[in-house]
Amino acid sequence: MDDNKVIRQLIRVNLELEGIEVVTASDGAECLDVVHQVRPDLVTLDVVMPRLDGLRAAARLRADPRTRDLPIAIISACTQYEVEAGLEVGVDAFLAKPFDPTELVSVVRKLMERRRGDGEGGAGVDLGLGLELGTVLGAGEGVGAGKGGGPGAGPVSD
Repeated sequence: MDDNKVIRQLIRVNLELEGIEVVTASDGAECLDVVHQVRPDLVTLDVVMPRLDGLRAAARLRADPRTRDLPIAIISACTQYEVEAGLEVGVDAFLAKPFDPTELVSVVRKLMERRRGDGEGGAGVDLGLGLELGTVLGAGEGVGAGKGGGPGAGPVSD
């Protein structure tokens, strides 16, 4: 999910090149609707979004029994406050904008592998790189995939 069409397309292209089906949404409210229709393997969210921001969308996903275990990655130019707030609501990974496409794919794969595996690992775990086939929901023009690591659970900046 990202309100910037170019970012949504960048996420989509890089994940689809790896064989991952991507559905997009342009804001948090649309993302929640799409998640319940598509049932993705993971969701990527931008923080600053119209109607419903990424942190509030993540909190709603965690509060819903149908989506409480859905991997969530924030792809944004996060402040320390936003990282801390994301960890509090249960965001699994953070990837700073501008992001390296290889890192995006790696984070998504790791989150999808973890979801399909034993389910170990908690919020804020540095997942490194990796990817598997599946459906991803991203903000902004669709649903995105994955929980990401980047620099781990620490502050992320552009």
